[in-house]
Amino acid sequence: MTTTTTPAPAGPRLGERLRTGFGLLGPRHPRHALPAEQADALTLPIGDDGVVVGVNSEGQPAVLGVNRPTPYDMVLIGGLWTAQVMALRSAATGARVAVETGRPQAWMQMVHAMGGGQNGLSVYDVGRVPPQGASAGTPVLVVRDCGMRPPRGRVVSGPWQSVLTLLPYLSPVAPRLLRQARLAGIQRVSPDEAAELGRTMGLSRTEVESLPALPDGVTLWCTDRDRQYVLTQPTDAEIGLLGTPRRMD
Repeated sequence: MTTTTTPAPAGPRLGERLRTGFGLLGPRHPRHALPAEQADALTLPIGDDGVVVGVNSEGQPAVLGVNRPTPYDMVLIGGLWTAQVMALRSAATGARVAVETGRPQAWMQMVHAMGGGQNGLSVYDVGRVPPQGASAGTPVLVVRDCGMRPPRGRVVSGPWQSVLTLLPYLSPVAPRLLRQARLAGIQRVSPDEAAELGRTMGLSRTEVESLPALPDGVTLWCTDRDRQYVLTQPTDAEIGLLGTPRRMD
């Protein structure tokens, strides 16, 4: 007795599979192989995480870790230009920027360029910054551009909310703000101001003597344990919006 089997129906042809939505076929290329001894060639140079504020004296990117899970206060004794570049670059990393200022007209060009305040940057009068609701997913940078004697802010630093206070010169409130700050930036100041900062911050004689001669765009960034001269080099877009680096406004 013999038996016969009926062949199974052929599957859908390639054209039918593509038309009926069963997915696309992947590329058909030779496999890429790499000898084990060459595996190190695949490593990527990954630096610090944060906002690139310029290059240091060795030509390496200088990065400020602005978005942090803990409160972080910064003071910049310098020009509006540098503060605005920091605000732009912070927004580019995904942070929301809230500017508290007594000169809103100086920030309006940035607001318009970034979509009228809907895309990461908002400007408020002094003392009128509302709670920002910062979180890991939406970190916030508050820029306080409130002149020589900024009042105590209603919105302070907190988890994922950093505060940058801009002082055009060394003022009577500067020592208090510098003591509270975890990061301080100093641009060109007078010899008397440099001497006072040296006493307040424990700067070396060389650093004190350098401050009155710093070029436009150069900032001495200081923490408790580190000092770094940084040159902020603007992009073409930043020059078009803010102009070239300058210490005076």
